[in-house]
Amino acid sequence: MSRKALLVEDDAAIATVIIAALEEEAFTVARCDSIAVRDRLLAEQRFDVMLTDVVLTDGDGITTLPGAMAACPDMPVIILSAQNTLDTAVRATDTGAFEYFPKPFDLDELVRAACQAADGRGAIDLADSASTGALPLIGRSQPMQDVYRMITRVLRNDLTVLVLGESGTGKELVAEAIHQLGARKDGPFVAVNTAAIPRDLIESELFGHEKGAFTGATARHLGKFEQANNGTLFLDEIGDMPPEAQTRLLRALQSGRIRRVGGNEEVAIDVRIIAATNRDLQPLIADGTFREDLYYRLAVVPIQLPALRDRTGDVEPLARHFLRCAAQEGLPARSLSAAGAALLDAQPWRGNVRELRNFIYRAALLARDEEIDVGLIGQLLADRPLASQPGAAPVDMAQALDQWLEQTSPAPGTLYHAALSAFEKPLFEHALRQTGGNQLRAARLLGINRNTLRKRLTDLQIGSEGH
Repeated sequence: MSRKALLVEDDAAIATVIIAALEEEAFTVARCDSIAVRDRLLAEQRFDVMLTDVVLTDGDGITTLPGAMAACPDMPVIILSAQNTLDTAVRATDTGAFEYFPKPFDLDELVRAACQAADGRGAIDLADSASTGALPLIGRSQPMQDVYRMITRVLRNDLTVLVLGESGTGKELVAEAIHQLGARKDGPFVAVNTAAIPRDLIESELFGHEKGAFTGATARHLGKFEQANNGTLFLDEIGDMPPEAQTRLLRALQSGRIRRVGGNEEVAIDVRIIAATNRDLQPLIADGTFREDLYYRLAVVPIQLPALRDRTGDVEPLARHFLRCAAQEGLPARSLSAAGAALLDAQPWRGNVRELRNFIYRAALLARDEEIDVGLIGQLLADRPLASQPGAAPVDMAQALDQWLEQTSPAPGTLYHAALSAFEKPLFEHALRQTGGNQLRAARLLGINRNTLRKRLTDLQIGSEGH
């Protein structure tokens, strides 16, 4: 069966690859690179699907898209974009498009979506409306693109979402984004850390209590479920919820009704549930401390947040964003040097985005100059608590050097250069590993000139392709 596709893409190389892949699936493809030609082709021909870039030769493909879709209401649209932010993802899905793909995209997945769209199968639920104001998530890395796409898929529906990720990765920010951009944005957003509530009070906090239900209950108290009615309830650290509370939570999710502690009346509730945990729930299920049936109720749509160390390229924009936030909160306005950004990018950030934010605020406070340089960053990194640094204990460099000298016994007259080379080689190799072999970034990380780095790499016989 032959299908017709219109590809609106100004990058000839990308267009060639997409056209070849679509033609393999029996598509006939017309291609243009401008809004004007797009609109002319849509007026002249009928297409089964349109794939369009956002930035075109004569304007913004998203801004002008509603008019084109109104003229061809039965034609599904797939949006491609290199402007990989949550704002772009929401703008794309807000048009009523069939699907959104950030660049670089998986070609097989794109073709599969085009086939589904052209055949009228499997359209993805998208947002009716969304704010285009300040959004809480920042990052253009591929793992964050996957997060953005998952967020846009749950905006229009009320499916329960389970956000997974290490501490500090931004799980509550994801919950807030789903609420703020979704259909319940005008309702309350209520967040509760279930791990912070005393075990004997958690049911009262979640479901409320009646007057006289227990000692100290001097008045009726509405729990988090009722406070979040017609909005979103965010249950953080769900893996630490005691078993008895899990049972009542499961019952509430199944029935849509809750009963206050000490009460006989059931209360209907209308809330969207978003849960989060930094724990692996499978071992907890295996040892009986977390209910398996509750897990499946919560994990209708799981969203896995990447650790910051896996978000290549996101550290610098996050750091600069936190500097702007710090200035807005009354700290001195600061900028970040290129070498400082490279050094930040090379860190493991075991506390993830939260640790980076606190670090940047501390640097903004302590910096003596307008620009935060590599020297201050290095000093603050050295002063971090050991728990946030890689390795169980710091290495005593003097002791390590003494041990190396004892074991190698350099010839007389070569001691200085031998020790210097022994120190420099692993240092430069480490810098290259941290920067993916990029010599420019490695030089910035080390705080030396790129030509100096190249010369030392040659002298030390460290093989690396130039970047």
